[in-house]
Amino acid sequence: MPDTLPLLEVLRASERYLADRGVEHPRLNAEHLLAHALGLKRMELYLQFDRGLTESERIPLRDTVKRRGAREPLQHILGTAEFHGRTFTCDRRALIPRPETEQLVEIALEIANGNKGAKILDIGTGSGVIALTIALELPSAEVHATDLSPVALALAADNAARHRIAERVHFTRADLLAATGAPFDLIVANLPYIPTTEITALSPEVRHDPASALDGGTDGLDLIRRLVELAPAHLSPGGALLLEIGAGQASAVKTLLTARKFRDISVRPDYEHVPRFAVGFHG
Repeated sequence: MPDTLPLLEVLRASERYLADRGVEHPRLNAEHLLAHALGLKRMELYLQFDRGLTESERIPLRDTVKRRGAREPLQHILGTAEFHGRTFTCDRRALIPRPETEQLVEIALEIANGNKGAKILDIGTGSGVIALTIALELPSAEVHATDLSPVALALAADNAARHRIAERVHFTRADLLAATGAPFDLIVANLPYIPTTEITALSPEVRHDPASALDGGTDGLDLIRRLVELAPAHLSPGGALLLEIGAGQASAVKTLLTARKFRDISVRPDYEHVPRFAVGFHG
């Protein structure tokens, strides 16, 4: 075997390996992994396709490609995830941020727009991306976040430090709304909403997430049901509850919100046209 191989040849071989193992978007994954191994930005690879890669340069790539071929999430291998235009630390301690959750943040910003000093609570914060993004986008807001998992909260704190806003977001270990400083103008939550029986059918990548961040009970609504019940006592007059929900849950969640006398209830679709975001206003 030659001492060096052209970068493009190594990239194509990595792409084929990933494709053979059922990885979605194998070329994109291979580019991310190669850029990571070489300490480059992904787009910089395109300027170096003729560059010869030594065996010592190929060894770390070989390891990461094997891990990805075993369906370990790309974000765990890279140690980071992109969310709303920013980079966050990402590992097994919390759910990998999903693209649709960026829309949840956009709706939260829309609701809070114009309310200077709005008091906002993110429940089940996980890696902290929702709370931290809101705090970064709304510097005048008072942002709180809770999670029951101490390791998730440690990850959220790492991300707060990464973005230099540790003093602006108040993290608390709590079960939903326990130990929080009510009332809030907005409560936002991306809680587990996958029915227990559907967990085993999820992709291998998703099953690397903590089970506690996925499992929503028999119908997927265990925690959402509890939160809707508790939320009115923790919202200011006119305050909003914003939820990310699962496919097929819109009708049931509307019924829950109606029963607790929320008004102006709506469910908005995600980019795939799945009803995904439920909003209700209190008082």
